[in-house]
Amino acid sequence: MILLGLTGSIGMGKSTTADMFRAEGIPVYDSDRVVHDIYNGPAAMEIERAFPGATAGGVVDRNRLAAFVLNNPEAMKRLEAIVHPLVWEGRRSFLEEQRVEKRKSPSWTFPSYRDRR
Repeated sequence: MILLGLTGSIGMGKSTTADMFRAEGIPVYDSDRVVHDIYNGPAAMEIERAFPGATAGGVVDRNRLAAFVLNNPEAMKRLEAIVHPLVWEGRRSFLEEQRVEKRKSPSWTFPSYRDRR
């Protein structure tokens, strides 16, 4: 299996490139979409516990959450500790599914990685 990863900053064309892969029948695991899904369910309660007031109607309000984490590295680390394991577990499941289905070239997209050492 050939594994492709798309990364880059906002506006760099990750979604456009992923759409091109999809149009060619290549499965794509889109981390941004997964985070949106996570915010609408699995992580909402945990995020609310970590950031009281960050949800509305049982889903994460991205603007409210941003008020907690932007320009606050410690808060961002707390958020990432909640969200990243769910994203990576989804990716693991996606890749296993592709392996079972004998897909040759699945791909995934993820935001630009920043080394935080």
